[in-house]
Amino acid sequence: MSSRPLVPSTMQNTQLLVRRLLENGARLHSDSEVITATDDGTRSASFARVGRNAARLAHALTDLGVRPGDRVATFMWNNQEHLEAYLAVPAMGAVIHPLNIRLFPEQLTYIAHHAEDTVVIVDGSLLKAFAALVPDMPTVRHIIVSGEAPASALPDGPAHVHDYGRLLENRPDSYDWPDLDENQAAGMCYTSGTTGNPKGVVYSHRSLYLHSLGISLPDVMDISARDRLLVIVPQFHAQAWGLPYAAFLTGASLAMPDRFLAPAPLAGFIAASRPTKGCGVPTVWQGLANHVLEHPEADVSSLQEAVVGGSSCPPSLMRTFEDSLGIRLLHVWGMTEMSPLGTLARPPEGAEGEDAWRYRLSQGRFPAPVEARLIGQDGAVLPWDGKSVGELEVRGPWITGSYYLDNDPEKFHDGWLRTGDVGMISADGFLTLTDRAKDVIKSGGEWISSVELENHLMAHPDVAEACVVGVPDDKWGERPLATVVLRDGRTVAYTELRGFLAGKVAAWQLPERWALVHEVPKTSVGKFDKKTLRRQYADGELKTDVIA
Repeated sequence: MSSRPLVPSTMQNTQLLVRRLLENGARLHSDSEVITATDDGTRSASFARVGRNAARLAHALTDLGVRPGDRVATFMWNNQEHLEAYLAVPAMGAVIHPLNIRLFPEQLTYIAHHAEDTVVIVDGSLLKAFAALVPDMPTVRHIIVSGEAPASALPDGPAHVHDYGRLLENRPDSYDWPDLDENQAAGMCYTSGTTGNPKGVVYSHRSLYLHSLGISLPDVMDISARDRLLVIVPQFHAQAWGLPYAAFLTGASLAMPDRFLAPAPLAGFIAASRPTKGCGVPTVWQGLANHVLEHPEADVSSLQEAVVGGSSCPPSLMRTFEDSLGIRLLHVWGMTEMSPLGTLARPPEGAEGEDAWRYRLSQGRFPAPVEARLIGQDGAVLPWDGKSVGELEVRGPWITGSYYLDNDPEKFHDGWLRTGDVGMISADGFLTLTDRAKDVIKSGGEWISSVELENHLMAHPDVAEACVVGVPDDKWGERPLATVVLRDGRTVAYTELRGFLAGKVAAWQLPERWALVHEVPKTSVGKFDKKTLRRQYADGELKTDVIA
Protein backbone atom coordinates (compact mmCIF):
# COMPACT_ATOMS: atom_id res chain seq x y z
CA MET A 1 0.00 0.00 0.00
CA SER A 2 1.57 3.31 -1.05
CA SER A 3 1.60 6.38 1.18
CA ARG A 4 -0.65 9.30 0.39
CA PRO A 5 1.46 12.06 -1.20
CA LEU A 6 2.09 15.05 1.01
CA VAL A 7 0.56 18.36 0.05
CA PRO A 8 2.78 21.46 -0.10
CA SER A 9 3.57 22.93 3.33
CA THR A 10 0.80 24.92 4.93
CA MET A 11 3.05 26.70 7.41
CA GLN A 12 2.32 30.39 7.80
CA ASN A 13 4.49 32.62 5.63
CA THR A 14 5.24 35.37 8.15
CA GLN A 15 7.75 37.83 6.75
CA LEU A 16 11.00 38.38 8.65
CA LEU A 17 11.02 42.15 9.11
CA VAL A 18 12.87 44.76 11.18
CA ARG A 19 9.46 45.99 12.39
CA ARG A 20 9.03 42.65 14.20
CA LEU A 21 12.34 43.18 16.01
CA LEU A 22 11.19 46.67 16.97
CA GLU A 23 7.81 45.45 18.21
CA ASN A 24 9.37 42.53 20.08
CA GLY A 25 11.85 44.69 21.98
CA ALA A 26 9.46 47.55 22.73
CA ARG A 27 6.66 45.25 23.92
CA LEU A 28 8.18 42.10 25.43
CA HIS A 29 11.37 43.72 26.74
CA SER A 30 9.97 47.16 27.49
CA ASP A 31 12.10 47.55 30.64
CA SER A 32 15.39 46.81 28.90
CA GLU A 33 17.31 50.01 28.34
CA VAL A 34 19.79 51.85 26.20
CA ILE A 35 22.37 53.82 28.17
CA THR A 36 24.22 56.61 26.37
CA ALA A 37 27.41 58.32 27.54
CA THR A 38 27.23 62.10 28.01
CA ASP A 39 29.55 64.92 29.07
CA ASP A 40 28.09 64.70 32.57
CA GLY A 41 27.77 60.92 32.93
CA THR A 42 25.01 58.87 31.33
CA ARG A 43 21.38 59.05 30.23
CA SER A 44 19.05 56.13 29.74
CA ALA A 45 15.81 55.23 28.00
CA SER A 46 13.71 52.08 28.12
CA PHE A 47 13.11 50.00 25.00
CA ALA A 48 9.46 51.04 25.30
CA ARG A 49 10.48 54.70 25.06
CA VAL A 50 12.81 53.97 22.16
CA GLY A 51 9.91 52.26 20.41
CA ARG A 52 7.65 55.27 20.92
CA ASN A 53 10.34 57.63 19.65
CA ALA A 54 10.89 55.39 16.61
CA ALA A 55 7.18 55.79 15.80
CA ARG A 56 7.42 59.57 16.19
CA LEU A 57 10.48 59.63 13.94
CA ALA A 58 8.65 57.59 11.30
CA HIS A 59 5.77 60.10 11.33
CA ALA A 60 8.24 62.98 11.01
CA LEU A 61 10.09 61.36 8.11
CA THR A 62 6.82 60.62 6.36
CA ASP A 63 5.85 64.28 6.67
CA LEU A 64 9.23 65.23 5.19
CA GLY A 65 8.37 63.17 2.13
CA VAL A 66 10.32 59.99 2.83
CA ARG A 67 8.76 57.10 0.92
CA PRO A 68 9.44 53.34 0.75
CA GLY A 69 12.87 52.67 -0.66
CA ASP A 70 14.21 56.17 0.04
CA ARG A 71 17.62 56.26 1.69
CA VAL A 72 17.87 57.98 5.07
CA ALA A 73 21.50 58.44 6.09
CA THR A 74 23.02 58.99 9.52
CA PHE A 75 26.20 60.84 10.46
CA MET A 76 26.25 59.90 14.12
CA TRP A 77 27.97 58.33 17.09
CA ASN A 78 26.55 55.26 18.85
CA ASN A 79 23.67 56.59 20.95
CA GLN A 80 19.94 56.38 21.65
CA GLU A 81 18.86 58.56 18.73
CA HIS A 82 20.95 56.56 16.30
CA LEU A 83 19.24 53.41 17.58
CA GLU A 84 15.82 55.01 17.06
CA ALA A 85 16.74 55.73 13.42
CA TYR A 86 18.04 52.15 13.00
CA LEU A 87 14.59 50.87 13.93
CA ALA A 88 12.22 53.47 12.49
CA VAL A 89 13.67 53.88 9.01
CA PRO A 90 13.57 50.25 7.83
CA ALA A 91 10.35 49.50 9.75
CA MET A 92 8.57 52.24 7.76
CA GLY A 93 9.89 50.80 4.49
CA ALA A 94 12.79 53.18 3.85
CA VAL A 95 16.49 52.24 3.94
CA ILE A 96 18.85 53.17 6.78
CA HIS A 97 22.33 54.18 5.56
CA PRO A 98 24.96 54.95 8.23
CA LEU A 99 27.73 57.15 6.84
CA ASN A 100 31.26 56.43 8.04
CA ILE A 101 32.24 59.64 9.82
CA ARG A 102 35.95 58.76 9.55
CA LEU A 103 36.17 58.61 5.77
CA PHE A 104 37.80 61.32 3.69
CA PRO A 105 35.39 64.07 2.52
CA GLU A 106 35.57 63.04 -1.12
CA GLN A 107 34.66 59.47 -0.17
CA LEU A 108 31.72 60.62 1.94
CA THR A 109 30.28 62.83 -0.78
CA TYR A 110 30.78 60.07 -3.33
CA ILE A 111 28.91 57.60 -1.12
CA ALA A 112 26.00 59.95 -0.33
CA HIS A 113 25.59 60.75 -4.03
CA HIS A 114 25.94 57.10 -5.08
CA ALA A 115 23.32 55.99 -2.53
CA GLU A 116 21.08 58.97 -3.37
CA ASP A 117 20.52 59.84 0.28
CA THR A 118 17.54 62.17 0.68
CA VAL A 119 17.66 62.81 4.44
CA VAL A 120 20.64 62.81 6.80
CA ILE A 121 20.38 62.70 10.60
CA VAL A 122 23.50 64.34 12.08
CA ASP A 123 24.87 64.50 15.61
CA GLY A 124 25.18 68.11 16.74
CA SER A 125 28.82 67.55 17.68
CA LEU A 126 29.52 66.52 14.06
CA LEU A 127 27.47 69.20 12.32
CA LYS A 128 30.40 71.49 11.55
CA ALA A 129 32.26 68.68 9.79
CA PHE A 130 29.13 67.59 7.96
CA ALA A 131 28.19 71.12 6.87
CA ALA A 132 31.35 71.31 4.77
CA LEU A 133 30.17 68.26 2.82
CA VAL A 134 26.63 69.43 2.05
CA PRO A 135 27.42 71.44 -1.13
CA ASP A 136 28.59 68.18 -2.74
CA MET A 137 25.51 66.19 -1.68
CA PRO A 138 22.88 67.30 -4.22
CA THR A 139 20.33 64.59 -3.41
CA VAL A 140 20.04 65.57 0.29
CA ARG A 141 16.82 67.55 0.86
CA HIS A 142 16.62 67.51 4.67
CA ILE A 143 19.16 67.57 7.50
CA ILE A 144 18.01 66.60 10.99
CA VAL A 145 20.31 67.69 13.81
CA SER A 146 20.32 65.55 16.96
CA GLY A 147 21.61 67.30 20.07
CA GLU A 148 23.08 70.74 20.54
CA ALA A 149 25.10 72.37 17.79
CA PRO A 150 26.54 75.87 17.41
CA ALA A 151 24.50 78.13 15.12
CA SER A 152 27.67 78.87 13.17
CA ALA A 153 27.81 75.20 12.12
CA LEU A 154 24.50 75.28 10.26
CA PRO A 155 25.06 74.43 6.59
CA ASP A 156 24.28 76.74 3.72
CA GLY A 157 22.33 75.57 0.70
CA PRO A 158 18.89 74.34 -0.32
CA ALA A 159 18.60 71.50 2.22
CA HIS A 160 16.12 72.18 5.04
CA VAL A 161 17.55 71.89 8.56
CA HIS A 162 15.45 70.50 11.45
CA ASP A 163 15.99 69.88 15.15
CA TYR A 164 15.53 66.20 16.08
CA GLY A 165 13.79 66.83 19.39
CA ARG A 166 11.39 69.46 18.06
CA LEU A 167 10.68 67.38 14.98
CA LEU A 168 9.40 64.54 17.19
CA GLU A 169 7.31 66.75 19.50
CA ASN A 170 3.54 66.25 19.56
CA ARG A 171 3.63 63.36 17.11
CA PRO A 172 1.81 60.04 17.71
CA ASP A 173 3.81 57.47 19.66
CA SER A 174 2.50 54.60 17.52
CA TYR A 175 2.81 53.99 13.79
CA ASP A 176 0.99 51.71 11.40
CA TRP A 177 4.11 49.84 10.33
CA PRO A 178 3.58 48.41 6.84
CA ASP A 179 3.74 44.75 5.90
CA LEU A 180 6.73 44.52 3.59
CA ASP A 181 8.44 41.88 1.51
CA GLU A 182 11.24 40.44 3.66
CA ASN A 183 13.58 40.64 0.65
CA GLN A 184 13.10 44.40 0.42
CA ALA A 185 16.10 46.59 1.20
CA ALA A 186 16.30 47.59 4.88
CA GLY A 187 19.81 48.98 5.26
CA MET A 188 23.02 49.64 3.43
CA CYS A 189 26.67 50.12 4.31
CA TYR A 190 29.67 50.91 2.14
CA THR A 191 33.07 49.26 2.23
CA SER A 192 35.95 51.45 3.34
CA GLY A 193 37.29 51.80 -0.19
CA THR A 194 40.91 50.89 0.45
CA THR A 195 41.15 49.97 -3.25
CA GLY A 196 39.02 52.07 -5.61
CA ASN A 197 35.74 53.71 -4.67
CA PRO A 198 33.74 52.41 -1.69
CA LYS A 199 31.13 49.85 -2.70
CA GLY A 200 27.57 49.63 -1.38
CA VAL A 201 26.20 46.52 0.31
CA VAL A 202 22.42 46.34 0.65
CA TYR A 203 20.94 44.34 3.54
CA SER A 204 17.41 42.96 3.29
CA HIS A 205 14.95 42.66 6.18
CA ARG A 206 15.36 38.90 5.97
CA SER A 207 19.15 39.03 6.15
CA LEU A 208 19.12 41.40 9.16
CA TYR A 209 16.58 39.25 11.00
CA LEU A 210 18.47 36.00 10.35
CA HIS A 211 21.78 37.65 11.24
CA SER A 212 20.29 38.79 14.56
CA LEU A 213 19.26 35.21 15.31
CA GLY A 214 22.65 33.90 14.22
CA ILE A 215 24.84 36.13 16.37
CA SER A 216 22.62 35.52 19.42
CA LEU A 217 23.18 31.74 19.39
CA PRO A 218 24.91 30.26 22.48
CA ASP A 219 28.01 29.15 20.55
CA VAL A 220 28.28 32.54 18.87
CA MET A 221 27.82 35.73 20.97
CA ASP A 222 25.39 34.06 23.38
CA ILE A 223 23.14 37.12 23.74
CA SER A 224 20.10 37.12 26.02
CA ALA A 225 17.95 39.46 28.12
CA ARG A 226 20.39 38.89 30.99
CA ASP A 227 23.09 40.82 29.11
CA ARG A 228 24.02 44.45 28.71
CA LEU A 229 26.02 44.98 25.53
CA LEU A 230 28.80 47.56 25.28
CA VAL A 231 28.63 48.57 21.60
CA ILE A 232 31.98 50.19 20.88
CA VAL A 233 32.11 49.13 17.23
CA PRO A 234 30.57 52.06 15.33
CA GLN A 235 27.06 51.84 13.98
CA PHE A 236 28.49 52.91 10.62
CA HIS A 237 30.74 49.81 10.58
CA ALA A 238 28.59 46.95 9.21
CA GLN A 239 25.64 48.16 11.33
CA ALA A 240 27.57 47.75 14.61
CA TRP A 241 27.98 44.08 13.77
CA GLY A 242 24.19 43.66 14.05
CA LEU A 243 24.09 44.17 17.82
CA PRO A 244 21.36 46.87 17.91
CA TYR A 245 18.97 44.50 16.13
CA ALA A 246 20.07 41.49 18.21
CA ALA A 247 19.32 43.50 21.35
CA PHE A 248 15.73 44.13 20.30
CA LEU A 249 15.43 40.45 19.33
CA THR A 250 16.66 39.13 22.68
CA GLY A 251 15.97 41.96 25.14
CA ALA A 252 19.65 42.57 25.94
CA SER A 253 20.21 46.13 27.15
CA LEU A 254 22.64 48.40 25.29
CA ALA A 255 25.47 50.61 26.53
CA MET A 256 26.34 53.18 23.84
CA PRO A 257 29.54 55.21 24.39
CA ASP A 258 28.68 58.02 21.97
CA ARG A 259 31.90 59.95 21.21
CA PHE A 260 33.66 58.99 24.45
CA LEU A 261 35.97 56.34 23.02
CA ALA A 262 39.34 57.34 24.48
CA PRO A 263 40.56 54.87 27.13
CA ALA A 264 39.90 56.99 30.24
CA PRO A 265 36.31 58.09 29.44
CA LEU A 266 35.52 54.63 28.06
CA ALA A 267 36.64 53.04 31.31
CA GLY A 268 34.50 55.52 33.22
CA PHE A 269 31.49 54.68 31.05
CA ILE A 270 31.99 50.96 31.69
CA ALA A 271 32.05 51.63 35.43
CA ALA A 272 28.83 53.65 35.19
CA SER A 273 26.85 51.47 32.75
CA ARG A 274 28.03 48.03 33.97
CA PRO A 275 27.96 46.08 30.68
CA THR A 276 28.45 42.32 30.72
CA LYS A 277 29.65 41.91 27.14
CA GLY A 278 31.30 44.17 24.60
CA CYS A 279 32.50 44.40 21.02
CA GLY A 280 35.26 46.43 19.41
CA VAL A 281 38.41 46.45 17.32
CA PRO A 282 41.83 45.49 18.76
CA THR A 283 43.12 49.07 19.01
CA VAL A 284 40.26 50.05 21.33
CA TRP A 285 40.77 47.01 23.59
CA GLN A 286 44.54 47.61 23.62
CA GLY A 287 44.04 51.20 24.76
CA LEU A 288 41.56 50.13 27.44
CA ALA A 289 43.90 47.43 28.75
CA ASN A 290 46.83 49.85 28.98
CA HIS A 291 44.68 52.37 30.84
CA VAL A 292 43.28 49.88 33.35
CA LEU A 293 46.72 48.38 34.06
CA GLU A 294 48.07 51.89 34.70
CA HIS A 295 45.00 52.89 36.76
CA PRO A 296 43.98 49.90 38.91
CA GLU A 297 41.14 51.95 40.41
CA ALA A 298 39.32 51.81 37.04
CA ASP A 299 36.37 49.46 37.46
CA VAL A 300 35.69 47.25 34.45
CA SER A 301 34.71 44.26 36.56
CA SER A 302 31.21 43.94 35.09
CA LEU A 303 32.62 42.88 31.70
CA GLN A 304 32.70 39.11 31.45
CA GLU A 305 33.66 38.70 27.81
CA ALA A 306 34.10 40.77 24.69
CA VAL A 307 34.43 40.02 21.02
CA VAL A 308 37.28 41.52 19.06
CA GLY A 309 37.30 41.86 15.28
CA GLY A 310 37.94 44.17 12.38
CA SER A 311 41.56 43.04 12.25
CA SER A 312 43.67 40.30 13.78
CA CYS A 313 44.00 40.48 17.57
CA PRO A 314 47.48 39.87 19.02
CA PRO A 315 47.48 36.76 21.24
CA SER A 316 49.37 38.77 23.87
CA LEU A 317 46.39 41.14 24.17
CA MET A 318 43.96 38.25 24.58
CA ARG A 319 46.09 36.78 27.37
CA THR A 320 46.42 40.17 29.07
CA PHE A 321 42.65 40.54 29.22
CA GLU A 322 42.23 37.02 30.54
CA ASP A 323 45.07 36.95 33.07
CA SER A 324 45.15 40.57 34.28
CA LEU A 325 41.60 41.83 33.80
CA GLY A 326 39.54 38.65 34.10
CA ILE A 327 37.80 39.34 30.78
CA ARG A 328 37.60 36.75 28.01
CA LEU A 329 38.32 38.16 24.55
CA LEU A 330 36.83 36.15 21.70
CA HIS A 331 37.98 36.46 18.11
CA VAL A 332 35.26 37.27 15.60
CA TRP A 333 35.77 37.50 11.85
CA GLY A 334 33.55 38.88 9.12
CA MET A 335 33.09 41.51 6.43
CA THR A 336 30.72 44.33 5.52
CA GLU A 337 29.58 42.05 2.69
CA MET A 338 28.59 39.43 5.29
CA SER A 339 26.40 41.62 7.55
CA PRO A 340 29.19 41.00 8.98
CA LEU A 341 29.40 37.74 11.00
CA GLY A 342 31.48 34.93 9.52
CA THR A 343 33.04 33.09 12.48
CA LEU A 344 33.51 33.32 16.25
CA ALA A 345 36.21 31.53 18.22
CA ARG A 346 34.43 29.96 21.18
CA PRO A 347 36.29 26.73 22.09
CA PRO A 348 34.27 23.52 21.78
CA GLU A 349 33.12 21.55 24.82
CA GLY A 350 35.99 19.70 26.48
CA ALA A 351 38.78 21.94 25.21
CA GLU A 352 40.91 23.11 28.13
CA GLY A 353 44.25 24.78 28.78
CA GLU A 354 46.46 25.29 25.75
CA ASP A 355 44.08 23.21 23.63
CA ALA A 356 41.36 25.81 24.33
CA TRP A 357 43.81 28.58 23.47
CA ARG A 358 44.50 26.90 20.14
CA TYR A 359 40.83 27.41 19.29
CA ARG A 360 40.75 30.90 20.84
CA LEU A 361 43.60 32.08 18.65
CA SER A 362 41.87 30.97 15.47
CA GLN A 363 39.26 33.17 13.78
CA GLY A 364 36.63 30.71 14.94
CA ARG A 365 33.96 28.31 13.74
CA PHE A 366 31.37 28.99 11.07
CA PRO A 367 27.74 29.08 12.27
CA ALA A 368 25.43 26.81 10.31
CA PRO A 369 24.06 29.44 7.87
CA VAL A 370 27.57 30.38 6.66
CA GLU A 371 29.01 27.93 4.13
CA ALA A 372 32.73 28.12 3.41
CA ARG A 373 35.31 26.66 1.09
CA LEU A 374 39.01 27.16 0.33
CA ILE A 375 40.25 27.63 -3.22
CA GLY A 376 43.84 26.78 -4.13
CA GLN A 377 46.04 28.66 -6.57
CA ASP A 378 45.04 26.20 -9.29
CA GLY A 379 41.32 26.85 -8.67
CA ALA A 380 40.70 23.50 -6.96
CA VAL A 381 38.61 23.23 -3.79
CA LEU A 382 40.91 22.31 -0.88
CA PRO A 383 40.13 19.97 2.03
CA TRP A 384 39.36 21.04 5.59
CA ASP A 385 42.43 19.43 7.12
CA GLY A 386 43.98 22.31 9.07
CA LYS A 387 46.94 22.31 6.68
CA SER A 388 45.81 23.20 3.17
CA VAL A 389 46.02 26.98 2.60
CA GLY A 390 43.85 28.79 0.07
CA GLU A 391 41.59 31.77 -0.49
CA LEU A 392 38.39 31.69 1.54
CA GLU A 393 35.02 31.87 -0.23
CA VAL A 394 31.67 32.02 1.59
CA ARG A 395 27.94 32.04 0.90
CA GLY A 396 24.79 32.18 3.01
CA PRO A 397 21.51 34.02 3.71
CA TRP A 398 23.16 37.12 5.17
CA ILE A 399 25.98 37.37 2.60
CA THR A 400 25.63 39.71 -0.37
CA GLY A 401 25.56 38.40 -3.91
CA SER A 402 26.46 41.72 -5.56
CA TYR A 403 27.33 45.36 -4.89
CA TYR A 404 24.83 48.17 -5.29
CA LEU A 405 25.09 49.58 -8.83
CA ASP A 406 28.67 48.26 -9.17
CA ASN A 407 29.54 45.22 -11.23
CA ASP A 408 32.56 43.50 -9.69
CA PRO A 409 32.69 39.96 -11.13
CA GLU A 410 36.15 39.36 -9.67
CA LYS A 411 34.60 39.47 -6.18
CA PHE A 412 32.06 36.72 -6.86
CA HIS A 413 32.71 33.16 -8.02
CA ASP A 414 29.88 30.76 -8.94
CA GLY A 415 27.57 32.18 -6.29
CA TRP A 416 30.30 32.47 -3.64
CA LEU A 417 31.80 35.67 -2.21
CA ARG A 418 35.57 35.82 -2.58
CA THR A 419 36.73 37.22 0.75
CA GLY A 420 40.30 38.01 -0.23
CA ASP A 421 41.46 36.27 2.95
CA VAL A 422 43.94 33.41 2.89
CA GLY A 423 43.90 30.65 5.47
CA MET A 424 43.07 27.09 6.45
CA ILE A 425 40.06 25.32 8.01
CA SER A 426 40.26 22.47 10.49
CA ALA A 427 38.15 19.31 10.16
CA ASP A 428 35.78 20.63 12.86
CA GLY A 429 35.20 23.92 11.00
CA PHE A 430 37.55 26.38 12.73
CA LEU A 431 39.08 29.01 10.45
CA THR A 432 42.66 30.23 10.81
CA LEU A 433 43.58 33.16 8.59
CA THR A 434 47.21 33.62 7.68
CA ASP A 435 46.83 36.87 5.75
CA ARG A 436 44.89 38.95 3.28
CA ALA A 437 45.56 37.78 -0.27
CA LYS A 438 46.86 41.25 -1.12
CA ASP A 439 49.10 41.33 1.97
CA VAL A 440 50.76 37.91 1.73
CA ILE A 441 54.49 38.42 1.23
CA LYS A 442 55.77 36.33 -1.68
CA SER A 443 59.50 35.89 -1.12
CA GLY A 444 61.52 33.63 -3.38
CA GLY A 445 58.39 31.73 -4.40
CA GLU A 446 57.35 31.08 -0.78
CA TRP A 447 54.66 32.81 1.29
CA ILE A 448 55.35 34.73 4.49
CA SER A 449 52.42 35.62 6.75
CA SER A 450 52.58 39.27 7.76
CA VAL A 451 49.96 38.62 10.46
CA GLU A 452 52.07 35.92 12.12
CA LEU A 453 55.12 38.22 12.26
CA GLU A 454 52.97 41.05 13.67
CA ASN A 455 51.48 38.88 16.40
CA HIS A 456 54.89 37.64 17.52
CA LEU A 457 56.33 41.17 17.56
CA MET A 458 53.41 42.53 19.59
CA ALA A 459 54.13 39.89 22.23
CA HIS A 460 57.42 41.67 22.98
CA PRO A 461 57.05 43.67 26.23
CA ASP A 462 58.42 46.88 24.68
CA VAL A 463 56.24 46.84 21.53
CA ALA A 464 52.83 48.53 21.49
CA GLU A 465 52.03 47.93 17.80
CA ALA A 466 53.71 46.22 14.88
CA CYS A 467 52.77 46.17 11.21
CA VAL A 468 54.58 44.11 8.56
CA VAL A 469 54.31 44.69 4.82
CA GLY A 470 56.02 43.25 1.77
CA VAL A 471 58.40 45.57 -0.08
CA PRO A 472 60.30 45.02 -3.37
CA ASP A 473 63.58 43.12 -3.23
CA ASP A 474 65.94 42.62 -6.19
CA LYS A 475 66.90 39.09 -5.21
CA TRP A 476 63.76 37.59 -3.65
CA GLY A 477 60.99 39.64 -5.29
CA GLU A 478 59.59 40.73 -1.92
CA ARG A 479 60.85 40.82 1.64
CA PRO A 480 59.12 41.82 4.90
CA LEU A 481 59.46 45.33 6.31
CA ALA A 482 58.64 45.46 10.03
CA THR A 483 57.39 48.78 11.41
CA VAL A 484 57.04 49.02 15.18
CA VAL A 485 55.56 51.42 17.72
CA LEU A 486 57.26 51.23 21.12
CA ARG A 487 55.51 51.62 24.44
CA ASP A 488 55.97 54.97 26.17
CA GLY A 489 59.45 55.37 27.60
CA ARG A 490 60.78 52.11 26.11
CA THR A 491 63.75 51.58 23.83
CA VAL A 492 64.80 48.39 22.08
CA ALA A 493 67.31 47.54 19.38
CA TYR A 494 66.16 46.05 16.09
CA THR A 495 68.64 43.21 16.61
CA GLU A 496 66.84 42.33 19.83
CA LEU A 497 63.46 42.28 18.08
CA ARG A 498 64.86 40.13 15.29
CA GLY A 499 66.30 37.80 17.89
CA PHE A 500 62.92 37.71 19.64
CA LEU A 501 61.40 36.39 16.41
CA ALA A 502 64.11 33.76 15.94
CA GLY A 503 62.78 30.31 16.73
CA LYS A 504 59.19 31.46 16.35
CA VAL A 505 59.32 31.60 12.54
CA ALA A 506 61.66 30.09 9.98
CA ALA A 507 64.99 31.90 9.73
CA TRP A 508 64.37 32.90 6.09
CA GLN A 509 61.20 34.73 7.17
CA LEU A 510 63.00 37.08 9.58
CA PRO A 511 62.77 40.73 8.42
CA GLU A 512 65.95 42.56 7.43
CA ARG A 513 64.23 45.94 7.05
CA TRP A 514 62.95 47.76 10.14
CA ALA A 515 61.37 51.14 10.83
CA LEU A 516 60.32 52.86 14.04
CA VAL A 517 57.08 54.88 13.75
CA HIS A 518 55.03 56.91 16.21
CA GLU A 519 51.79 55.33 15.02
CA VAL A 520 50.78 52.73 12.47
CA PRO A 521 48.44 54.35 9.91
CA LYS A 522 44.92 52.95 10.15
CA THR A 523 41.82 52.79 8.00
CA SER A 524 38.51 54.38 8.97
CA VAL A 525 37.50 51.20 10.82
CA GLY A 526 40.74 50.79 12.76
CA LYS A 527 42.59 48.28 10.57
CA PHE A 528 46.29 48.68 9.78
CA ASP A 529 46.52 50.65 6.53
CA LYS A 530 49.23 48.64 4.81
CA LYS A 531 48.69 50.37 1.49
CA THR A 532 49.77 53.67 3.09
CA LEU A 533 52.84 52.06 4.67
CA ARG A 534 53.93 50.58 1.35
CA ARG A 535 53.52 54.00 -0.29
CA GLN A 536 55.49 55.70 2.48
CA TYR A 537 58.31 53.20 2.00
CA ALA A 538 58.28 53.65 -1.78
CA ASP A 539 58.36 57.46 -1.41
CA GLY A 540 61.24 57.32 1.06
CA GLU A 541 59.16 58.75 3.92
CA LEU A 542 60.12 55.96 6.35
CA LYS A 543 63.50 55.98 8.04
CA THR A 544 64.45 52.35 7.47
CA ASP A 545 67.40 50.39 8.85
CA VAL A 546 68.67 47.12 7.41
CA ILE A 547 69.71 44.42 9.90
CA ALA A 548 71.52 41.41 8.48
